[in-house]
Amino acid sequence: MELSGGIEFFLNYCKHQKKFSDKTINTYSIALKQFAELIQSEISPNITLNEIQAVHIKRFISWLHYQNLSKKSIKLKLSALKSFFKYLYKSEIIENNPANTISLPKIEKNIPSFLTIDEIRAILDQSQPNDPISLRNIALIELLYGTGLRISEALQLKISDVAPNTKTIRVVGKGKKERIVPIGNKAKNAILNYLESRKNIPNSSNVNALFITKSGKPLTSTDAYRIVNSILKQYSSAPQKSPHILRHTFATHLLDNGADIRSVSELLGHSSLSSTQIYTHISTQKLLEEYRKSHPKA
Repeated sequence: MELSGGIEFFLNYCKHQKKFSDKTINTYSIALKQFAELIQSEISPNITLNEIQAVHIKRFISWLHYQNLSKKSIKLKLSALKSFFKYLYKSEIIENNPANTISLPKIEKNIPSFLTIDEIRAILDQSQPNDPISLRNIALIELLYGTGLRISEALQLKISDVAPNTKTIRVVGKGKKERIVPIGNKAKNAILNYLESRKNIPNSSNVNALFITKSGKPLTSTDAYRIVNSILKQYSSAPQKSPHILRHTFATHLLDNGADIRSVSELLGHSSLSSTQIYTHISTQKLLEEYRKSHPKA
């Protein structure tokens, strides 16, 4: 099988069997097609999958560095390549896995920004007009801070996913995995107030999406970024002012107040504890700062 055919075969597998998100499939597609273009132009336009060796992948790595890509971008592209060849080998399409000896670059994890309790209180305790758009904005922020949802998860919510009686929401996360997430009274009430006012938005009855624009269309990630960013600019000095900082704040505040890391990991929809442990560094850092400020011998 030629390289191009193998890539098409793999992407169909990711879409139809693994049910990967469109974003993941697009990331894989770009990386694999870049690899194919480089190898086909430098080695052979008709190179077969079994002819590809580790040296070809190393040549691709050199090319990525030459493009001045960040370590994170290079790691994503190599992860796509490793998944591709692992699949081909397990499916017995290739005899040897040329990516088996290729290591991913190590990336230092940056400690994420988060809002202080005073900042989040100032945002959520502000008096809001009762128009649908203002109520939508505060409901969105209450939900993101109160549940730790990714913005993509919040924007995928349908009205039917919200269960006010049990104070839970049904969330579809990465890899199409579903989880039930509890919501507090403030977030629940903010959503109910918004839903009541939402009826006044034109065409709203025809749209299942929970969060919509003033013209009755589903809210996009760009819309959500602008909403959150404009509000955070008024109340926070944090360097990051995107919807994701509310997810960071949710996790940090839970751990600061004694929540179990496994429970926080489950609420965030993380597949492993290692993804959640970055937030324990924040809590530890805060503890050290308090120690240095307060202890006479620090």
